[in-house]
Amino acid sequence: MVDAVVIIPTYNEIENVERIVKNVFSLQRGFHILIVDDNSPDGTAAEVKKMQSEFPERLFLVEREGKLGLGTAYITGFKWALERSYEFIFEMDADFSHNPNDLIRLYNACAKGSSDVAIGSRYVTGVNVVNWPMSRVLLSWFASRYVRFITGMDIHDTTAGFICYKREVLQRINLDKIKFMGYAFQIEMKFKAYLLKFKIKEVPVIFTDRTRGNSKMSKGIISEAVFGVITMKLKSLFKSYEI
Repeated sequence: MVDAVVIIPTYNEIENVERIVKNVFSLQRGFHILIVDDNSPDGTAAEVKKMQSEFPERLFLVEREGKLGLGTAYITGFKWALERSYEFIFEMDADFSHNPNDLIRLYNACAKGSSDVAIGSRYVTGVNVVNWPMSRVLLSWFASRYVRFITGMDIHDTTAGFICYKREVLQRINLDKIKFMGYAFQIEMKFKAYLLKFKIKEVPVIFTDRTRGNSKMSKGIISEAVFGVITMKLKSLFKSYEI
């Protein structure tokens, strides 16, 4: 029985979605996939529906009404997974910036090791990023250093979005109380797992920037992460932070 599901949010990923699905399903360990599509104008959801006949009971699709944000896409996926019997629930991008082969390493860190959360980390063994301009590498690296300093978390890649959660972690976190919807969502989820004293492990991976499709990064997403982290930490100090 398959005990792991990979949640992949999509918005205009028609160029990547078939390849990423087939790559995950070609792995030696079995995974299910849940695509959470935000009404992509390019027909991403229609492509997934076509593939469902090829991968029945393995490939699932949730269609949403519009572009509602990365955080809400994952929360939708988490709730969907928790309604079923999955013990290991993954986050992964559709654009191959996360190598599907690393899913097995993240799985083993939780299933065979003692970790509750396994992070595919770009920075735990240096800087393992390919095809990013130096300005973006520095922005991402300093953002993680900043978050680590403010929150006190011993995590090198605090903004990483390639993650395996044990079921218990997501059951303990009140998903309805998540405040951030952009990339700061990734920081908030790690911070809540940290406050709940779950064991978090960083697994070194190589992050490769997308070669197909367009990035969803924006200045608003960055400012949410920078300023939201301070508020999040202060609230946790004064016990007004809901986990």
